[in-house]
Amino acid sequence: MERVHFDAAVKTVLQQDRRFSADGYQFLREALDHTVKSLRKDELVEHRHVSGPELLRGLVSCATEKFGSMAVAVLESWGVRTGEDVGAMVFNLIQVGAFGRSEEDSPEDFEGVIDLREALLAPFLPTREVLAPRRGTGPAVDPPARGNQPATPSEL
Repeated sequence: MERVHFDAAVKTVLQQDRRFSADGYQFLREALDHTVKSLRKDELVEHRHVSGPELLRGLVSCATEKFGSMAVAVLESWGVRTGEDVGAMVFNLIQVGAFGRSEEDSPEDFEGVIDLREALLAPFLPTREVLAPRRGTGPAVDPPARGNQPATPSEL
């Protein structure tokens, strides 16, 4: 199949499937480029196929770098909520000739690989308990009653 211009491919896809926005498709292309660059750096390979799980990990990396803690909100605004959504977008683009495909590729490559929301939020979660332990692990710790005064080192 002949490759088509990406923007024209997105317009064609949007006529057939309105689940995802044009911005979502543009970001998917950016995430694919990010993933390829990352794989090249790691493997010193000029050109190679990107698998579904590799693309999902690259998309998470690209989204957290670009959007920070807002990555979930941004992707959800484009209709992208799960790895399966990413797979649907990829196969929409394959169908109109914007992306290539190997014989082994299938939409199932994106199923159950990653909890997209969890992966996007993980870098922004606290790494230690700050004031209150998790449920069932002990009594809650109240913050010091100091008004707007900063905590002393012994209170940290």
